[in-house]
Amino acid sequence: MCAALLIGATPAATAAAGTTAYDETYRPQLHYSPAQNWMNDPNGPIFYQGKYHLFYQYNPSGNTWGNMSWGHAVSTDLVHWKELPLAIPQNDDEMVFSGSVVLDRNNSSGFGTAKNPPLVAVYTSHFKQSGKQAQSLAYSLDGGLSWTRYAANPVLDIGSNNFRDPKVFWYAPTKSWLMVVALSIEHKIGFYSSPDLKSWTHLSDFGPAGAVGGIWEVPDLFPLPVDGNTRNNKWVLVVNLNPGAVAGGSGAQYFVGTFDGKKFVADDAVTYTPPAGTVLADFEGGSYGGWTAAGSAFGTAPASGTLPDQQGVSDFLGTGLVNSFLEHDSSTGTLTSPNFTINQPYLNFLAGGGNHPHVDGAGDGSPPPGDVFADFEGLTFGQGWSATGDFTTAGPSAPNLPGQIGSRVLDTCINTCDPATGTIISPDFTITHGWIDFLIAGGNHPWGGDGATAINLVVDGQVVKTTTGNNSGDMDWTAWDVNTLIGKKAHLEVVDNATGGWGHVMVDHIVFSDQAAQRRDMETSINLLVDNQVVRSTTGQNSESLDWASWDLKDLTGKNAQIQIVDHNNSGWGHILADQFMLADAPATSSIQRARWVDYGADFYAATTYNDAPSGKRIMIAWMNNWNYATSIPTSPWRSADSFPREVHLKTIDGKVRLVAEPVASLASLRRGGPVTLHDTTVRNRTLPLREAGQVFEISSVLRQGDAQRFGINVRTGNGQQTQIGYDTTTGELYIDRTTSGDVTFDATFPGVHRAPLALQHGKLKLHIIVDASSVEVFAGDGQVTLTDQIFPDPSSTGLSIFADKGSAKVDSFTAWRLASGWQN
Repeated sequence: MCAALLIGATPAATAAAGTTAYDETYRPQLHYSPAQNWMNDPNGPIFYQGKYHLFYQYNPSGNTWGNMSWGHAVSTDLVHWKELPLAIPQNDDEMVFSGSVVLDRNNSSGFGTAKNPPLVAVYTSHFKQSGKQAQSLAYSLDGGLSWTRYAANPVLDIGSNNFRDPKVFWYAPTKSWLMVVALSIEHKIGFYSSPDLKSWTHLSDFGPAGAVGGIWEVPDLFPLPVDGNTRNNKWVLVVNLNPGAVAGGSGAQYFVGTFDGKKFVADDAVTYTPPAGTVLADFEGGSYGGWTAAGSAFGTAPASGTLPDQQGVSDFLGTGLVNSFLEHDSSTGTLTSPNFTINQPYLNFLAGGGNHPHVDGAGDGSPPPGDVFADFEGLTFGQGWSATGDFTTAGPSAPNLPGQIGSRVLDTCINTCDPATGTIISPDFTITHGWIDFLIAGGNHPWGGDGATAINLVVDGQVVKTTTGNNSGDMDWTAWDVNTLIGKKAHLEVVDNATGGWGHVMVDHIVFSDQAAQRRDMETSINLLVDNQVVRSTTGQNSESLDWASWDLKDLTGKNAQIQIVDHNNSGWGHILADQFMLADAPATSSIQRARWVDYGADFYAATTYNDAPSGKRIMIAWMNNWNYATSIPTSPWRSADSFPREVHLKTIDGKVRLVAEPVASLASLRRGGPVTLHDTTVRNRTLPLREAGQVFEISSVLRQGDAQRFGINVRTGNGQQTQIGYDTTTGELYIDRTTSGDVTFDATFPGVHRAPLALQHGKLKLHIIVDASSVEVFAGDGQVTLTDQIFPDPSSTGLSIFADKGSAKVDSFTAWRLASGWQN
């Protein structure tokens, strides 16, 4: 055995699992979470010597992403967890990104012995100095308690900064190890083989396919019998995606297909043909035809694919397309079609590029007239301003941000940037104008949540107005209506309590005005104009891959219209892509709509399965969070939990083989007391309250569709709060509505309704629901659809009810059990 590097967990890096009662507000009682600090992707789940081992991305030093290491926990039943000391810590050279763990039974690696075969972790080394990502090994000879890095790391290096998250397993037909690993920005999954875990041979790649709006991460590959028939096996390839998932932000898609030991082939067609229609423009032939270009962004003719210095543009048709990257992101302009008559119900087209939506009434970024209270053009914040924390000796910065006015702004990104915290406070003033206008950028961490990055208006000691950033360096105008506060004394506070990603805020040009400032026009969009008004609009998804979009025009039949492609943005992702405009009788569907999703909720990411689970079961677990708001969720002293473990199967549904899921059976061991039950009850145009269920409970129900437009179950009700789990008969969709689920203010993308297509079986909606202190997981139709969402209700919101809107629905059966805590039993 060659020399190796011993990994030892220092006391500071060991989670103090024994020092918490696990009873904090929002602390999950059914889902694993660390005692303290940040957690994200589950890593290396493996069943070994009677225990389910769970490793995970962990920051041993704080409650936001950073210092990535591997945490460790174990369970004998997947409901009661014990946190163990840190497994694989970062070091001066590398952070330890996601990966997998295998039991090297035959000691092929030579790290152990025949009598004591090693556990081997195959993980991504993220090298701090170069940013390069490569695959490395560590091994354990004591059941995963201590780990040793392989001295010849990395074992697989292709010179990429986006090559990560290996899932490794033993492939018996070839008596070799198989690795699936993500080429993230290429939307590909690589397949590799090794006899000893040390030397790897490339076999093939899969992709791009399915949803490609964001980066691909954390792949998994495993076989399952179809409909329980072990003589008919299919392979499932799970690919996690961020952003661009069905519920927005992060999510997990899957492909069903065949694998021959070298190559994975998906059953579903990789290519997509939209409905036939009348082509308005395909941008072939070397000219825009009758379209009119203004400005410099679009030039005089369509582009032929990728432009100089642009990432590879893909998924357009033919050889020509609209591409406003002509002068990189610095150019702006419009491209307008000739007039046409809307005589078919849909307009289908391909769109890509920057995600900067159209905003009605947006302006050119000029300041409104009024009295400038602070422009931050000096070396100090200004006379009478004061500061606390890391900002006591700071002054304005000169970052040259898009949209800033002058050369300097107030910017809390000082010294080491995001770790800096404190408050910058204005002198007192009397409110004499109806509007306070200012430019803002930086982190989206609203006031009231943990780690705010915000500017506040304080009157009589109370925050009466507050604004946060948008996770962007683009400065844009905000206007506070303070007409009802005229004559009041006030001051401003710029607060930075965040230390993780986007943990800073920028403010500039504060104006006391008699009018609201206009938002700055930064759009990169495709608009439909009727009577010179924008009536439909689509933007890109910060991707160079074009995807199908569709506008329903049935209400505009017979109208004269124009298409206008707009690029008014000269900063990051400041360009737009478009192709193949067609009037059609049916809508085109996007890759997101066509993709198969493991879970349709907003909080199910980095999904991966256990190696070596008993009885050949395939048990899946995921990170129960979303990168849209992961660093902002209002939990402390920990942040993030894992999903409840689920067993997955393959089932034939409507002639297609689909992945289905159910909670692991050991959930039932936590049921306590007499359940809440209801049978054979009709609910019409009302909400029927039931006995309170507490904060942590399980529901099994069968609801029957009547003539109601919507029907379902409300959980965690009270204090004006509820999370609604419903079925919309007009769209054929199951949904979770968390817009009033409690604290939804910490990020603008958090409140919302998340939907999944679901055909009822004989008019029946079968639901299995798990409700925890800060989450809801829904398994519908015997697990053919699942939705996982975080919620943050008041602890006293413990009510439960059944509802039917605009008609009636019947409760065939309903049972709700209170569940004991997995930490205390």
